[in-house]
Amino acid sequence: MTTSVMGHTLRGDTLLQIVFDFGFVVVGMLTAVLWVGNGLPVDLAVIATYSALLALIMLAVNGWLGFYQRIHSRTVEDTRARAVLSLHLSVPIAYIVFVMLPIADVNRQFLEISGMAAIFGMLSNRVMASHRRNRAYVSRRLLIFGCGAEAAAVAASLSQEDPTVSVVGFYPGPIPEEISVPRDKLLARDRTLLDKVQELKVDEIVVAVGERRGGRVPLRELLDCRLAGTLVMDLSDHYERWLGQIRLDALRAGWLIFGEGFRQGLDRTLVKRIFDILAATVLLLLFAPLMLVTAILIVIEDGFPILYRQERVGFNGRLFNVIKFRSMRRDAEKDGKPRWATKNDDRVTRIGKIIRKLRIDELPQLFSVLAGHMSMVGPRPERAFFVDQLTREIPFYAVRHSVKPGVTGWAQVRYHYGASVDDAAQKLQYDLYYVKNHSLLLDMVILFETVGVVVGGKGAQ
Repeated sequence: MTTSVMGHTLRGDTLLQIVFDFGFVVVGMLTAVLWVGNGLPVDLAVIATYSALLALIMLAVNGWLGFYQRIHSRTVEDTRARAVLSLHLSVPIAYIVFVMLPIADVNRQFLEISGMAAIFGMLSNRVMASHRRNRAYVSRRLLIFGCGAEAAAVAASLSQEDPTVSVVGFYPGPIPEEISVPRDKLLARDRTLLDKVQELKVDEIVVAVGERRGGRVPLRELLDCRLAGTLVMDLSDHYERWLGQIRLDALRAGWLIFGEGFRQGLDRTLVKRIFDILAATVLLLLFAPLMLVTAILIVIEDGFPILYRQERVGFNGRLFNVIKFRSMRRDAEKDGKPRWATKNDDRVTRIGKIIRKLRIDELPQLFSVLAGHMSMVGPRPERAFFVDQLTREIPFYAVRHSVKPGVTGWAQVRYHYGASVDDAAQKLQYDLYYVKNHSLLLDMVILFETVGVVVGGKGAQ
């Protein structure tokens, strides 16, 4: 089950977690007031407003810290540490909001205790839920049309990414193909597809057939299933909706041309630009002291220059100079040959290792955002040398240049640091998803998750 919000698909289980956490805080505080605080001069409208604000603050902080990620590799201790950090971040902000509300002094201390109890209860449940064996709130019964390599790949991705799905079987097409799926899951073609769907109570069909010509896909049977109320999806839509990526092996030019999304209208551009200016300005003011200390440490260790400028490919293929704090030795590319940064790269200085791990080296790019060369969120800009290579080797690579490059991006929070053509192809699948679906909501989700990536020290080389 999914819900579309401002062009971005939220999974049903994630949405339920968010709604539960919001309700836990609001209902918990209202219950405490009505039950224990009976007789106190309390305005329920004011309490409801405060509890709703408190819940929203908690949701934002929890999102930053990655509590709503379905798949994670955190230990219980790591999750508990994040819960403590969430408590320390949210309580001061909530207290400021609390002080501003017109609440009588006689019940202020009681309400503070109620709010703290609600926050603690919600975070305790969130820690347990993060490590509880996944159980589907709503189990989706899915039938895969096809039995070849594409069908096997869909089943493998679902078993890894979505515990709420039950694959009821693989229905072979009318033209035989090499079987790559478990034989015990292969359904017999003794009845029509619609009869099988109704017999097995199927909620969704994924058409996983690589070649569709020559009658391999029975359009009439699939239409009958669709008209009977069963969702029918092709490979591209399936990967986009459930995995947040547009798979290159399931992508066709016609889908890019005729499919929804990929619109860069004036309203999108204007909203994104206003958000970029506000966010970059706030972050520059907030991190100005840290940037000053970083500059001093770079000079002490390796001298000048402090900043590193490099030509990158930006919006519509135009070149611009990206600006970062210098994290490598001054002679990092003395032979003049561009190289990807690698793990444990010996060109990185001691200070460079720290600022790359914490992404501090990226902060000067905020000036590029203000100048309009970059956005807060978008595909990471690459060097022209690598862009030429990747455009030749990876189909549809140039599509990522139809939006401004970003300081962070969907690929950065979904995939580890890329240092090869294969990595670039994997990241492109997430970049294409962003280009197709980018919105203010998705930008905010990515910024929240970027904080989680930085806190966890993941992704940087």
